[in-house]
Amino acid sequence: MDLSGQINGQQFEHLFLNASGVHCQSTTELDDLLNHPAVGGIVTKSATLEKRDGNPAPRYYELADGSINSMGLPNFGYDYYIDYVKQSHAKPTILSVAGLSAADDVQLLHQIQASDYAGLTELNLSCPNVIGKPQMAYDYAGTEALLKEIFAFFKKPLGVKLPPYFDLVHFDQIAAVLNQFPLTHVNTINSVGNGLWVDVASESVVIKPKGGFGGLGGRMVLLTALANVRALRQRLNDSIKIIGTGGVKTGADVFAHILCGAELVSVGTQLQVEGLSVYDRLTTELSRIMADKGYHSLSDFRGKLKTI
Repeated sequence: MDLSGQINGQQFEHLFLNASGVHCQSTTELDDLLNHPAVGGIVTKSATLEKRDGNPAPRYYELADGSINSMGLPNFGYDYYIDYVKQSHAKPTILSVAGLSAADDVQLLHQIQASDYAGLTELNLSCPNVIGKPQMAYDYAGTEALLKEIFAFFKKPLGVKLPPYFDLVHFDQIAAVLNQFPLTHVNTINSVGNGLWVDVASESVVIKPKGGFGGLGGRMVLLTALANVRALRQRLNDSIKIIGTGGVKTGADVFAHILCGAELVSVGTQLQVEGLSVYDRLTTELSRIMADKGYHSLSDFRGKLKTI
């Protein structure tokens, strides 16, 4: 069974990645992912210029059908992650970076351009959990201006991490921006920002930052994630691959992401819940579905969602 994909000519022998933010903060966790046979590559924790502790705890809460979090980009800083991805690895790496301002984004990418890192970079334009920092990718004019500035000097492979969009015109607007640039990929979606869970027994919110507001993940966001993969695949240049992220709990969910047009699929909340064994289970379930349908590779059905 061929479960491979590729981005910018880099071959991922297996379609599964981690969602940035889950099991990827330390080099030990990144090594765990790279050493797992059912993981095709890694996405680092989104790196800021300097080390960040993130938001105060409790900042993650597991729900019956997903999760809510307001982590606030805790990470060990750019130098920590660039040093790791510059090492020789048997599988592809995606260096995720997230400035706390547009100026930070530009500085981070200048540093990557000046380095000898040759792998994929992903600019996170979509974290909903940094207090006082809006999500850049909801500002279409701002995103266009930022990417113009970046691509004036950045010549290495670059993709972007996007927030969820909810209106069809918004898909049109962001695609019109992104199609102007030689992006390798988009990663969609980040968590659905600023949900609120109320614990009725205690009459309280369940996470501390922002009065309990946080990003939603897990199975509850699957429909939104699939809609974003599908809508963007219909609108983006063919050269821009899509990493489908959000809501994956079963092999059928993975199949749906690929059917909607994803090249690769990331796992976040379910990786947090099950650990690395989730990749074995998903591989088994996906392979069984493909075999039952007579498919031998992901390309047999990728992007071939039927409409009625």
